[in-house]
Amino acid sequence: MTDLLASLRFAALPSDTRKLRDDVREFLREHHGAGAPAERARSWMGFDASFSQRLAKRGWVGLTLPKEYGGAGMTPLQRFVIVEQLLSVGAPVAAHWVAERQSGPLILKFGSSDQRDFFLPRICAGEVFFCIGMSEPNSGSDLASVRSRALKVDGGWRLSGRKIWTTNAQHCQYMIALVRTSGAPDDRQKGLSQFIVDMKAPGMEVRPLVDLCGDAHFNEVLLDDVFVPESAMVGQEGQGWAQVNAELAYERSGPERFYSSAVLLNAWLSSLRVRTPERTVSGEELAALGKFATHMVALRQVSVALTTKLSAGESPLVEAALMKDLGTEFEQSVPSVLEAMVGALPPEQQEPELLRALNYLSLMAPSFSLRGGTREILRGMVARGLGLR
Repeated sequence: MTDLLASLRFAALPSDTRKLRDDVREFLREHHGAGAPAERARSWMGFDASFSQRLAKRGWVGLTLPKEYGGAGMTPLQRFVIVEQLLSVGAPVAAHWVAERQSGPLILKFGSSDQRDFFLPRICAGEVFFCIGMSEPNSGSDLASVRSRALKVDGGWRLSGRKIWTTNAQHCQYMIALVRTSGAPDDRQKGLSQFIVDMKAPGMEVRPLVDLCGDAHFNEVLLDDVFVPESAMVGQEGQGWAQVNAELAYERSGPERFYSSAVLLNAWLSSLRVRTPERTVSGEELAALGKFATHMVALRQVSVALTTKLSAGESPLVEAALMKDLGTEFEQSVPSVLEAMVGALPPEQQEPELLRALNYLSLMAPSFSLRGGTREILRGMVARGLGLR
């Protein structure tokens, strides 16, 4: 563990990012109203194409993509600053999230020149949105067990299979699908490739999955003999596993892995600031506040350190798995701890808006350790990284 932690040399955000942070805060004051905590708690699950397009007009979608494609040409550390501000106030970023965070960088790194020329400017303008076609039924987070297949035909490929937990597939124009172009599931990582699939293509079917909160951001996607041209393949045939690993380093290392409960935490802090003779802050509440603060500061340091590695062109897959696991633990602890403390208060001292946000996060928290890789899979990756497996 010492070697793994030593690789995460703590790093501070550059001082020149302070102006950027202030600019983002000003933008959010103008374009993102206060809103109820329960609504803002959805944040990177909240789909609002118009907000994403306003953000794009400001130049803040496609943050790390080159300016020649319409991107901002920023460093991952500058992106960290913007993302942190968006999530801390619960801005609805889900529309552009996947394309901005991982599909765009994936296409930039592995895509053809035609793919880069076509997709990247549209991503940066907030005109097209992507979903991720990785997970499958009965596979969990074991991506190497992919059963969806691509059959080579004249002029392209025919894709067949099922994907699940495909966030916002019903709203997106494209999916990057991981499928098997050769071999069998027992071959594991061998024979996997990635394709850009038009969600309107014949044979594509999206079935929304309604969660406990009544939202339908998750979906099952069926690919029934879907034709894609040869130009739809991302990178080289059979290199899908290496490409996915590079993609997952982006997905698992950012502040979204510990900010999912930030709006709830802020709403609780606001309730603590209301002083009456009957309502004072208890020692238990102060202890919880201290624990939350120290945990979040440590997670932020690790996330900044990982972002520094990404800025240096590294792909810290094992460290990102550790970050995601620790971040998930924190995100789930916030509603769990607050349930007990807020629930113990007399009804007249319970803030209705806080209760609604707490109810939403309590229902959603179990999914935090599923999305982006289950806790068991992530800890297995860390164990292998430490040479324990």
